[in-house]
Amino acid sequence: MKRRISRTILLCIMISVFAMPLQAWAKTEIVVADNGWDSHKLHNAIAKIVIENAYDGYIFKTSAATSQMNWQAIIAGDVDLDLESWTDNVPSYRKDVAKGDIVNIGVVTPDSKQGLYVPRYVIEGDAKRGIKPIAPDLKTVKDLKKYYKIFQDDEHKNKGRLHSSPPGFRSEEILYKKFKLYGLDKKFNFMRMGSEATLFVSLVSAYNLGEPWVGYCYEPTWVSGKLDIVQLQDEPYDKDLFIKGATEFPSQQLKIVSGKYFAKKAPDLLEFLEKYRTGGKLLAEGLAYLDENKASHEEAAKWILKNNPNLLDEWLPKERANRVRAVL
Repeated sequence: MKRRISRTILLCIMISVFAMPLQAWAKTEIVVADNGWDSHKLHNAIAKIVIENAYDGYIFKTSAATSQMNWQAIIAGDVDLDLESWTDNVPSYRKDVAKGDIVNIGVVTPDSKQGLYVPRYVIEGDAKRGIKPIAPDLKTVKDLKKYYKIFQDDEHKNKGRLHSSPPGFRSEEILYKKFKLYGLDKKFNFMRMGSEATLFVSLVSAYNLGEPWVGYCYEPTWVSGKLDIVQLQDEPYDKDLFIKGATEFPSQQLKIVSGKYFAKKAPDLLEFLEKYRTGGKLLAEGLAYLDENKASHEEAAKWILKNNPNLLDEWLPKERANRVRAVL
């Protein structure tokens, strides 16, 4: 009987001992929106390196979906964060914040832009490449009507081609309204692009050949970091007229937002996320590195952190910053 009791006690002790590491190893899963574009993915890669190495007890995962789907998932609590939220493009943003469903944590990029762009050589030429200016007076979106023959659509040679933003971007809806409102539909075909990659391939292909191109772009991207492109001017921004397509896109701060549950789920991560900021120029350089070196987003993230060692000190306490440096 004593032996049986002893074995039972020993078994309980062993179970307790082996259970302790399992509890210690249990980690909280942080799910972050991946809306598909490269700058978003690069922010996620940087944050993954920091969160999984500067802090204990977290696993970083992403949710690949459209920006609208991920927005609703954040509200529902299925996704925790969006690290590059174009909140001005979300119609329900202010209402969602007012209701407490969306929480503003920080500003990751204070200087973003979006709109219609052309390569600079279209307006100014490029002496080094032997390109003469072909639209020297092109300054505004409305000026495009005078130059539609320059941006000829190969499939419909009596019209120009205007490249729209990728599907799922609210900008596509706004651009189409502008296209009709400004009468560009009489001179141009509205080319709906299947993806961001398709849009950028069309721009880069034209740029490498020194050919004219006009279409949607935004900053920061690897394209804006690598190519010399110019945003066409538009009417001054007005929030009511903008919805009708009658003004320029607002220059907006790209925010880090969370759902209402995140602060309780991972309170210690707020110190990093509130200070996490890159800026458009830095991110564009990282995205250009990604493209030129055929690097992964993780490799580009490490390149940014290694070449800008001050960032970790700006974002993190010294001890946590050093933990990240140790793995770099």
